[in-house]
Amino acid sequence: MSVIVVGGGMAGAACAAELAGDGIEVTLVDRHEYTQFQPLLYQVATSQLPADNITRPLEEMFQRREEVTVVAGEIIGIDLDAKTVTTDAGTLGPADHLVIAAGSQPNFYGVPGAAEHSFPLYSVADAERLRIHLRDRLRELSLPDSDGHLTVVICGGGPTGVETAGAIAELFRALRDEDRLVGSATVRIVDRGRVLLGPFSDRSHVYAFDKLTQMGVAVSFGVAVTSVDAASATLSDGSTVSTDTVIWAGGISGASIVELAGVAPGHGGRIDVAEDLTVPGYSDVFALGDVANVPDGAGGTLPQLGSVALQSGAWAGRSIRALREGGEARPFEYHDKGIMAMVGRNAAVAEIGRRRRHLEGPLAFASWLGLHASLLSGFHDRVDAVQNWVEDYINRDRAADLELDEPGDRIMWADDPSELPATPSP
Repeated sequence: MSVIVVGGGMAGAACAAELAGDGIEVTLVDRHEYTQFQPLLYQVATSQLPADNITRPLEEMFQRREEVTVVAGEIIGIDLDAKTVTTDAGTLGPADHLVIAAGSQPNFYGVPGAAEHSFPLYSVADAERLRIHLRDRLRELSLPDSDGHLTVVICGGGPTGVETAGAIAELFRALRDEDRLVGSATVRIVDRGRVLLGPFSDRSHVYAFDKLTQMGVAVSFGVAVTSVDAASATLSDGSTVSTDTVIWAGGISGASIVELAGVAPGHGGRIDVAEDLTVPGYSDVFALGDVANVPDGAGGTLPQLGSVALQSGAWAGRSIRALREGGEARPFEYHDKGIMAMVGRNAAVAEIGRRRRHLEGPLAFASWLGLHASLLSGFHDRVDAVQNWVEDYINRDRAADLELDEPGDRIMWADDPSELPATPSP
């Protein structure tokens, strides 16, 4: 039996790992040669972690799985009937089963200028681009005669927006404490809703708002960015903010690869799938993770979370194995472990399990660190990330020092995003 898995992210890698063995040949194809851990991209952007802590070469991940062949290439075509995938280097397949796990892309909702002038955070290249931009702007503001001002506008008050705002606010605070910030710098979240961390409980909404405002983050509810250019952002209330730093955390849609599959996209530009994760009309084709609208069993869909991606990937692998043995694919059963978000140093919220047991403060902070360390791919990545977190915790000014001084052994990728290597430096 042969299977082609499109996408080397959390869902695709989990599926390939589940399938490897028992005579199942797996071809894992991705435009990059590495997998990345998206929940920690904001820490790369703010110099808390180097890029190589949250990435791992796919070849390394599957080096002991002879049944898995990793193919790096730009995907230019998908034939669901033939179960073939065409890349810029040729056509793969036909296969017995096709798995689409291509992830997501930022959804700019048609806002003029947002794609060209804002900073999304959905890839390592995105994080590095933002890090370099922040570094350069902060170096300007640290010059002895600087009278400049930096306003960071963050579109969206969900987990990505909250975590990024907290990290940048702490970075600014550290620079002020060191008397290295001569100019001024502020952070502002704008969100159409009325609370931060919308999917969380009211206690978490209040906690996140209180902590961020204590850290100096301005929060504007009921307002959205309606246009972005190189020097400003226009808001829905008619006001204009002078800024060259708009971070887009306003939502995601399915990867553009959905269009190549010839499937009519559902909500969010994602593929609507059946309860067993198959694409309707194609019993041998699965769609997983952020590229799919995965049913929650109650008439809705599951959120785009790392835990959903990991579990759906492993589930699809087991279903394909069952089909090979003459069984059938069973409806996906998601084990809800809860949700959590980092706000800042010793400040986080966690809602554990289906009953959403609430944690906040240092205990939630420690839980967040432990969970995210465990989800990183590879022992060395986990150890390195924990070491960096410990050093950051002991030395509150470490990220600020790295942002301005940037020793060569800490930031390991090129300054020009176009020069980024195919995989992080070893």
